[in-house]
Amino acid sequence: MRDRLRPFFCDHLSIMRGKYLPEEKIGSNYTRFAQPNFAVHYDKDLIIDAPGTECMAGLPDMELHWHAEDIRQGWEPRTKVVIGDLFDRTGAPVEIAGRQVLRRAMADWARHGLTPKVGIELEAFAFVRDADGTLKPYDTPGGVVYGTGPFNDPVGFTDAIWDAAEAAGFRLELITSEYDTPQFEFTLAFDEAVKAVDEVVLFRQMAREVAIRHGILLTFLPKPIFEKGGSGMHINLSFADAGGQNALATGSKGGIAGMNDLARGCIAGWMAHHRGLAALLAPTVNSYARLQPATMSGYWCNWGEDHRGVTVRISAEGGKKARLEHRMADASANPYAAVAAVLQAARLGLEGGYALPASETGDCFTGNDAEFGVAADLGAALDDLEADAPLRAAMGDLYCAHHLHMKRVEVGKLADHTPAQARDWYIWFV
Repeated sequence: MRDRLRPFFCDHLSIMRGKYLPEEKIGSNYTRFAQPNFAVHYDKDLIIDAPGTECMAGLPDMELHWHAEDIRQGWEPRTKVVIGDLFDRTGAPVEIAGRQVLRRAMADWARHGLTPKVGIELEAFAFVRDADGTLKPYDTPGGVVYGTGPFNDPVGFTDAIWDAAEAAGFRLELITSEYDTPQFEFTLAFDEAVKAVDEVVLFRQMAREVAIRHGILLTFLPKPIFEKGGSGMHINLSFADAGGQNALATGSKGGIAGMNDLARGCIAGWMAHHRGLAALLAPTVNSYARLQPATMSGYWCNWGEDHRGVTVRISAEGGKKARLEHRMADASANPYAAVAAVLQAARLGLEGGYALPASETGDCFTGNDAEFGVAADLGAALDDLEADAPLRAAMGDLYCAHHLHMKRVEVGKLADHTPAQARDWYIWFV
């Protein structure tokens, strides 16, 4: 039996797009897709003439290019997988592609002699289908937070994910149950930012595909069960200097006492661009059911040491493990664009010498010392992004124009939907 190749890219909806190619194509380095892929929504109702989609210029092809050394073993029999970069018909990078936006952020930080490194924590809920097709939460009657074993996963789909991850070469840090069963957390190892996000998007695709073969719909949607907690995509960040050392480290000290100017500048940028970031990190209508006060979700414009109620959590670990954690994002965001947004806001804070507000002293449940939270809904969050000219410029004006256009269409499509209907609009894709 011959092998095949499955090349991927992650689109504006955070959906992995790809195709299967025969064995003789494994030695090639590109394939083509229609650029107006960036002009569709979850419902595939119509093609939207958004900036950068070339809808009115013949709906042309774009090319996905990859490097042979990036081809890796997949999780399906006789199938290899690879992620590449998108280029338009002129040979220029597709500016509305999230991976390109992250590459630009990496280049901006390289001018400071620094290489961003990230580790991403993913949270997801598990559902099954009734005979009539209705979705209901996966039954885990003995499930507990930090739970492992069959009481937390009776059919063993997370064991199957672990086995598939090992076989495909993913570097998993952990799988465990979260507080709101049937919710699970998956954490992958730290790496250079583009490599780390490549791992995340491939792992997420693999996990959903392994789960569905076990009768489980694994969804990374931010708020699929309204009476329970939400699912985030926490972004842990550090920087390697020219010598490969952690540039956030100041000896062995961790927490606030160990913060240097780089850490302070990053956090100051996140605080200053808090509201503008929301539309990029939490880009669905459903996201704002999760982003609420007193939910440990990244709602408040605040930061603190080893505090789960804040948006930016400073690790108590120092030295080579020193890191900053941004907790607002959810996995309905394109992970490349989400990491790029966090990096660009941090860079703006460092380069602009932004003032750093005081750290959080409240418990974030009964009271809060933060000045403000994020917008109440996606429409208002888009207004905040539109008003944040420095952040838009850092992310790329065309990227943001496309994002704002597509997401305003999304808000309009869901204007008459109940929260449950809006959830079901997304759930099979996120």
